[in-house]
Amino acid sequence: MGKIIAIANQKGGVGKTTTSVNLAASLGVLEKKVLLIDADPQANATSGLGIDVEHVEIGTYQLLEHTNSAKEAIISTETPNLDIIPAHIDLVAIEIELVDKDQREYMLKNALTDIKDTYDFILIDCAPSLGLLTLNALTAADSVLIPIQCEYFALEGLGKLLNTIKSVQKIHNPTLAYEGLLLTMYDSRLRLSNQVVEEVQKHFNDMVFNTIIQRNVRLSEAPSYGESIINYDAGSKGASNYLSLAEEIITKNS
Repeated sequence: MGKIIAIANQKGGVGKTTTSVNLAASLGVLEKKVLLIDADPQANATSGLGIDVEHVEIGTYQLLEHTNSAKEAIISTETPNLDIIPAHIDLVAIEIELVDKDQREYMLKNALTDIKDTYDFILIDCAPSLGLLTLNALTAADSVLIPIQCEYFALEGLGKLLNTIKSVQKIHNPTLAYEGLLLTMYDSRLRLSNQVVEEVQKHFNDMVFNTIIQRNVRLSEAPSYGESIINYDAGSKGASNYLSLAEEIITKNS
């Protein structure tokens, strides 16, 4: 039975896509069968795994429209055990197109029923907003992982996201759980980074992952080569951070 994890935060630049791509690759390397769904119109997870966004013919858009099945949208990647359902800029239109559809919040959930059992983990890279796309992801998911950057405005907007999750639990998905809060872009030299870590751990104690993702040049270089950090530089700090996160998630779910 596959576990669906939505990686969400309506703030941009918190490391959502970096986490989606590299956590997916790390779980794959640790011999879990993984599907990554790119549910962000920017399609950065798609290009970050070396797929040419311009040539995507079947992806998340067709999945949400129910014009194609999930099986038809899956592309295998060069990373072991990792498949992706890609995104295309078309996805921008989906919020408008779904607005007057029945059961519009359940489009993704329904599209994934056929394939859920063929993967150990299905990760959804959400758009940086709390619109219908993210709502679909949260309704389809078993749990939500929230990346939080170790910077000044880290906790700003978190309350809003937690309220959205609460209302999704109440109305659409009563079993939605928290996978955890992930601290990203940590720089041990900065007092501010350490303050944010303390603050988040104080407020959310058990919900925070032990693994902290450190700032790492190799991590920010990897997407421009269309590779996950595991393929780009397996010996880097970034790779060891994400492998450690993957191990933490496997242990938690075993």
